[in-house]
Formats: sequence, C-alpha cells, structure tokens
Amino acid sequence: MSLKYLLVAGVSYLIGSFSSAYVLGKLLKKTDIRKFGSGNAGATNALRVFGKKIGILAFILDMFKGILAVYLGGKIMGYNGELIGGLFAVIGHNWPIFLKFKGGKGIATSFGVLLSLHWPIAIISFIFFLLVVIITRYVSLGSILSAFLVPILGVVINKPFNRNYFITTLILAILAIYRHRANIKRLIHGKEYKIGEKVE
Repeated sequence: MSLKYLLVAGVSYLIGSFSSAYVLGKLLKKTDIRKFGSGNAGATNALRVFGKKIGILAFILDMFKGILAVYLGGKIMGYNGELIGGLFAVIGHNWPIFLKFKGGKGIATSFGVLLSLHWPIAIISFIFFLLVVIITRYVSLGSILSAFLVPILGVVINKPFNRNYFITTLILAILAIYRHRANIKRLIHGKEYKIGEKVE
C-alpha cells in the first residue's frame, strides 16, 4: 500500500508540475510569464498577460492535469488513489519541480480534480465563481470564495458524509486560499487587479 501511495503521489506531482502557462508562453510568445503581470505561472496571469486564447487554453490544460491525476490514481488505488492523485497534482501545480517550485495557484487544476471526484459540486462552485467574478470583476475573490465553498458543499450534498473527500477538499481550499494571500492583501487595500486589466 505504501509503495502504491508513493507511486500515485509521485506521478501526480509530476503531472501537476507541467506548467501550461509557462510552456504556452515560451512556445507561442517566446516569453517567460513569470516576468510579467503578477509573476504567477497560472491561467489567470496567462489571460492577463497573453490574452483570452492562451489564457483559456492554459486553464483547460491545467484542468486536465487534475482529471488525469485522479484517473490514474483511481486505476492504481481506487477511490483513495483518486483523492491522493488529485491532491498531489495541485501541489505539483503550485510548487512545480521544473520551475524551482514557483508555480500557479491551483484553481484550474483543483477544478479538474473536483469534476472527476464529484461533478455536481464542481459545477455549483464554478457557477458561484462566475457570479462573483461578474459582480466584482475580481477573479481572485471568485477563486477564494469558491474554494471556501467546496468543502461546505461536500458536507451538505454528500450523504452519507464522506470524511476522506471532506479532508481532501478542505486541504485544497486551504492551499488555494494560502496561494492567494497576496491577492487578499491587495483586495483589502483596494489594489487588486480586475479582470480585463492588462498588467505589464
């Protein structure tokens, strides 16, 4: 069991470590995304720096990292493997070994994980995210509040209560909020970037 755990965790971490925004920026724009915008190697910064096409493509690729990790984890270890795979894919995205452990914030990858584990909760959280972004124009605020909502939805919707799912989504929420700590400071001081703003 321990070897399978290490296998799932290791493979999923490597999958997550593939930075879509960085690779797309290098391939299509000959640019290191970490030197522009917020300096974050994620889909939101790709949208801000490179525009809609690359931003959306980065989001889709990051999302599929989560889906792939959950799928492989399930094949190797069953449901608990899915949980482990999803969690470590997000960890890999946030702290990728290929980019000196400086990656994204894990929202798109977490969404892919949630789609695979419990798609109704994923869809509800995504709709909530969209509403927050439309109303406030802050992607970061939508991401933070949606991440906070997911474990709560797990308690309300999952019957009977699934402890392992709850713990996994709680960890994902904590990781997402932690990675947005700079955004939280900017939100508090009214200096956060709004969607559509081009930050050089």
